[in-house]
Amino acid sequence: MAEIVLENVTKRFGDEVALDNVSLTIPDGSFVVLLGPTGAGKTTTLRMISGLDEPDSGDVFIDGHSILGQTPAQRNVAMVFQQYSLYPHLTVRQNLEFPLKSPLLQTPQAEINEKVKAVSEVLQIAHKLDNKATALSGGEMQRVSIGRALVRSPNIYLMDEPLSSLDAKLRADLRIELKRIQANSGQTLLYVTHDQIEAMTMATHIGVLDNGKLVQFGSPREVYENPVSIYSASRLGQPRINILPADLFEGDCPKHAKSIGLRPEQINQGKGEDAYVTRVEHLGDQTRLHLKFKEHDLITVTDAHTPLQYGEVVKIQPKEPFFFDEDGARIV
Repeated sequence: MAEIVLENVTKRFGDEVALDNVSLTIPDGSFVVLLGPTGAGKTTTLRMISGLDEPDSGDVFIDGHSILGQTPAQRNVAMVFQQYSLYPHLTVRQNLEFPLKSPLLQTPQAEINEKVKAVSEVLQIAHKLDNKATALSGGEMQRVSIGRALVRSPNIYLMDEPLSSLDAKLRADLRIELKRIQANSGQTLLYVTHDQIEAMTMATHIGVLDNGKLVQFGSPREVYENPVSIYSASRLGQPRINILPADLFEGDCPKHAKSIGLRPEQINQGKGEDAYVTRVEHLGDQTRLHLKFKEHDLITVTDAHTPLQYGEVVKIQPKEPFFFDEDGARIV
C-alpha cells in the first residue's frame, strides 16, 4: 500500500508541455481514475510515477519518500499499457509467471502456481495457459497483460486504458473484478480511461486533466454534482450535459453568467416553456428525449414507456442548474 504525491511536476516533450505544474495527492489504498481527452497528460502522469520518464521540474513521492532516480523495479509498481506487452515466444503461463521469477521477488514455485491459477481464472484465460501468446486474440492478450500485473501484488498498480480492447460483456465483468481485487488488497491503483462508466463505477477519486493541468480532483459524485467548469462537467455523464445560453430560460440568472449547464435530471418536464420532440431513443430502462428549444438542441431522459413521439410538444424548465462565466468557470 502506498500514498503517491506529485509536487509541482512539469514535463515537456520538445515545445509541448505534457504536464504543467501538477500537484496531486493519491491517497493510500485509493482507486483513482484520470479523465481527459488525448493529450491531456494522463499517460504522462503514469510514466512519472512508474519511472519510465522523469519530470523536468518538481518531485514525486511514494509514502513520503522522493523516488526520483529510482528504477521502476525499485518503486514496486506494476504498469499495464494500452498496447499488449507480452513475450510472444512464451506461453500464457510463462508470461504470467515471468514477473514472479524475478530475483528481487524470490517467489517459491508453489506460490507462483497458486497465483497464476487464481489470476487466470479471474481473467477467464485458465483454458489458454499452455497456448503461445501469438495464438491469442487481441482481447486475450490484453487479459494476459493485466494478469502479469495482478500476480505481482505490487504497492501500486498503474493502468493505461487496460480494458479498451475487450468486448462489452468482458469489459463489464472485469470492471467488477478489478474493483473487487483492488478493494480486497488495499493497494493503490491509478487508472486512465476515456470510459465514463468505468470512472463512475470503479473510482474512489477522479482527477480531471486538461492540457497538462489538473482542473478538478474529488469523488465521482463530487465531480459530477459540483463541477468547477464546463470542461469538468463535460467529462462525466451520459447523455452529456447540455450547455446553453444563460438567458435562454425565463427567470433570473447570476450576474456575468454566459452559459447554463443542465444535466438530464436537471430538466423538469410538464411545466415551463414549450420544447419540441425531435427524436425518441428507447434504451430499455430509460428513454432519451432529443428536444428543440428556442432553436437550441438538448437531451433529457424520461419514463421508459413514454408515449411521446416526434413533433410533439413537452413543457420543460430548469431545476437547480449550473451557471458558468465567459471563460467556462463555474459560478457558485
